[in-house]
Amino acid sequence: MGAAQRRGSDTKAEIRAVALELFTEQGYEATSLREIAERLGVTKAALYYHFPSKEEIVRSLFTEYLAALDELVSWVRTQPPGPELRAQVIDRMIATASEQKLPVMRFALTNQHLLKDLRPDRENVLERLNALYDSLTGPDATVEEAIRIRMALLSVHFAFHAAQDLDATDRQITDAARSIAYLLNPPAGTGRAEPPAPPGAH
Repeated sequence: MGAAQRRGSDTKAEIRAVALELFTEQGYEATSLREIAERLGVTKAALYYHFPSKEEIVRSLFTEYLAALDELVSWVRTQPPGPELRAQVIDRMIATASEQKLPVMRFALTNQHLLKDLRPDRENVLERLNALYDSLTGPDATVEEAIRIRMALLSVHFAFHAAQDLDATDRQITDAARSIAYLLNPPAGTGRAEPPAPPGAH
């Protein structure tokens, strides 16, 4: 199926995925837009329509993650607060990180010299995380409750960063991140700091 027959958002996602794969495999400088187009099976003109440069592809990788955080904050603001919501947010953060952040981090670690001018400011991420914390805790939360959920959500990011040089699968890293986050913020009603079984586990 050609790019003209795909929806724009789906095409952009596919371009990002293929570009990230090539950037990680052979390096950013060694990858051309022509190679990305060839692997996608589209013309360079079709690729240029969505991304006129490799820099724009890289920027979109990070803005996509920021957009996912915005969507999470908006969703949280429509939900009743409480321990169950916090557990759901941990799961959603882990899902977002495993789908988007792991591949981007692998690229970032091998192309760190490129990211100073291409990635969003650190303040943009912190702004979204602070909005998420405020929505989850509220004015009546104890100091411990506020710190626990903040540490739980931050632990998701730290776990993915810390695992980058380990000989581990994405599933193992994701399961470990979930377990650590639930140790810091146990699910409601468990009475203990143990995470539920990962989705799909038997």
